[in-house]
Amino acid sequence: MTVNFFKEHSHVAMYRKSRLSSPSQVDELVLNYLKAKKGKPFTLAVDIGCGSGQSTRGLASYFDKVVGIDVSEAQIEEAKKVDGPDNVSYRLGLAENLEFEDGSVDLVTSGTAVHWFKMEKFMKEAERVLKPKGCVALYGYNIPTLLGYDNCPEDPDQIVEEMSAQLEPYETKGYKTVWTDYQEQLDAITFPDKERAEDIFIKFKKPVSWIKGYLKSFGVYQIYLKKDPENADASMDQIEQRLINALGGSSETIVEFSLKYYCVLASKPE
Repeated sequence: MTVNFFKEHSHVAMYRKSRLSSPSQVDELVLNYLKAKKGKPFTLAVDIGCGSGQSTRGLASYFDKVVGIDVSEAQIEEAKKVDGPDNVSYRLGLAENLEFEDGSVDLVTSGTAVHWFKMEKFMKEAERVLKPKGCVALYGYNIPTLLGYDNCPEDPDQIVEEMSAQLEPYETKGYKTVWTDYQEQLDAITFPDKERAEDIFIKFKKPVSWIKGYLKSFGVYQIYLKKDPENADASMDQIEQRLINALGGSSETIVEFSLKYYCVLASKPE
């Protein structure tokens, strides 16, 4: 987790605005898994690659204490700006060097960040800090699709895919594992008791402009922006305009999206 693409405060602010909170379906999946494998009490959860705290805050009602960790100082600053429960805190840190006592953590989780980790080192640290039967939960998601727009002059989902494809040349090897539902990370987990939940679909409504901000919040977009600053923003703007034209509205038209989540789960041996 030594990679830090979240240094610019403008990028971090966009991240907080555009990224979704962890959906209740994923939170319930993770908590039910932890309850089945380890059982209560739930004392401490550690959310690694917490960003501006979207997933971290969602765990607060289930644990005595939740700590969000990120390599980006700007992300931690942004997370602290958001009013949240008193049992949630944030600190700088690395997935490969967790500053917690041995056997002190019930849950180690990460939302859409594990593709930046050095998995071998991360798993050694996770095994060290987790309590017996404590759990690892690593979730991610794919590109959203639009619902209810079958008769448009141009396929909206195809336009969104083209917008996403602008980032493909800048994807790192680790980032590409997002599109395989974290199969590589599942294989790298050293605990024998492991599984993956797939095809967790959620629906939500956002303005058309959200999709551009969402994609621009990606770390790989920052690579694109640095390597080709003239075309990065312009290409996104052009494709967004095509989407607006296809839908027949404006950038603030509210549309319904569907997003597929997946989650890798594992439990430390007793």
